[in-house]
Amino acid sequence: MDTGDTAWLLTSSALVLFMTPGLALFYGGMVRSKNLLAMLMKNFVAMGVVTVTWIVVGYSLAFSSDWQGWGIVGDLDLFALGELGTGTELGLGNAIHGLTIPDNAFMVFQMMFAIITPALIAGAVAERMKFSAWVAFIAIWSIVVYAPMAHWVWGGGFIGADIKAIDFAGGLVVHINAGAAALALILVLGRRLGWRRTAIRPGALPLTVLGAGILWFGW
Repeated sequence: MDTGDTAWLLTSSALVLFMTPGLALFYGGMVRSKNLLAMLMKNFVAMGVVTVTWIVVGYSLAFSSDWQGWGIVGDLDLFALGELGTGTELGLGNAIHGLTIPDNAFMVFQMMFAIITPALIAGAVAERMKFSAWVAFIAIWSIVVYAPMAHWVWGGGFIGADIKAIDFAGGLVVHINAGAAALALILVLGRRLGWRRTAIRPGALPLTVLGAGILWFGW
């Protein structure tokens, strides 16, 4: 293990985590004042919900041994992180073999992206989705969609292993993934009530500017 590499990875993890409240401010400033707190909480709750889903099953589906060798999803060898760091997690060799960082530090780093990706979707459902429905959605989506996609690209799945696509900044796993989910949600939910009949003005654009600065800094 290299202490410098580990320290930098943990610093990077903190920067990505910092981006989630930055994203909350970025989105929150663009909704009406009455919905500002709801938008902030939709982003913040992702930090709690996805931490649980990632530790229990998401990380295993993304970075455990390839299930059936199809390159689609990992198995449950790392369920609840039970085998993490024991040297038995064969799937990790495909993704980070040869790196000089502890497995648990890598897990934390990946968790930060698992948190901010569903949070990115929140802007698409602004003022149109109940908080309880949002919590249920991100819990399910992080397991059913995000974790397999992370496996495809970063965990030894078919996109990384067979197609040889390289995704260092999350263009596939984070941005295209979140964008597709956002498009699907707006098609299902439809337009906001009062669209083109009621003035829908941003409530606090200075918060948006502050959030943009935090996102820029974190990235």
